[in-house]
Amino acid sequence: MDRKRQVGKEIILEINGNEEKVFCQPGETLLQVLRNKLNHTEIKEGCGKGDCGACTILLDGIPVDSCLVLAYQAEGKKILTVKGLGTLEKLHPLQKKFIEKGAIQCGFCIPGQVLSAKALLEKNSRPSKEDIKRALSGNLCRCTGYKKIIEAIEEAALKIRKQ
Repeated sequence: MDRKRQVGKEIILEINGNEEKVFCQPGETLLQVLRNKLNHTEIKEGCGKGDCGACTILLDGIPVDSCLVLAYQAEGKKILTVKGLGTLEKLHPLQKKFIEKGAIQCGFCIPGQVLSAKALLEKNSRPSKEDIKRALSGNLCRCTGYKKIIEAIEEAALKIRKQ
């Protein structure tokens, strides 16, 4: 009997504070595993080349394009998606300000924008407009033109400082 050897292995990923086991094949990206195997559809698939930022997550607090990270590389690291920021009952200040300022439009790029902004505000609680633009430089938005996004981040920074 010819048995095909199963390639790949089971890994444990820490996503939004919860451990999830998943079987991964060599070459599978973190984006593929999170969306297709673990149903984290809040992570969007855009270009698949690291150009658009739609698949941005925080990996140990650093914004990364999950389409460029192999799933194996994330084992032992903390993954934060936009769902891990707040709840419907208690939104994170960034989520709340994006809504209030009308910065969400179609919503496709917003998870990546919000997570990139969170990483910025963790390092710099008083970012300038230039700091914000630099932090968002890997995230493309085709709807808002960034003005409302930048305003939302500025107001969220102020609110977070006051807490």
